[in-house]
Amino acid sequence: MQLVINGQRREFTELTASAKISDLITTLGLKNDRVAIEQNGEIVPRSFWAETPLQSGDKLEIVHFVGGGRR
Repeated sequence: MQLVINGQRREFTELTASAKISDLITTLGLKNDRVAIEQNGEIVPRSFWAETPLQSGDKLEIVHFVGGGRR
């Protein structure tokens, strides 16, 4: 499956035609409580990741939340 993630085209041979956004998060090794996902211009709520299908050619923006700062 070919996806465009944050502007870069990537090939994922481990994702099948029935892959969901949650499968991509697992494949990328991301912690699902620290990212936000936009698929083809639409924000996908975390509660829908397990049921939202991926299609070859999808454009995804993945934003990582980083903690820290002053106390």
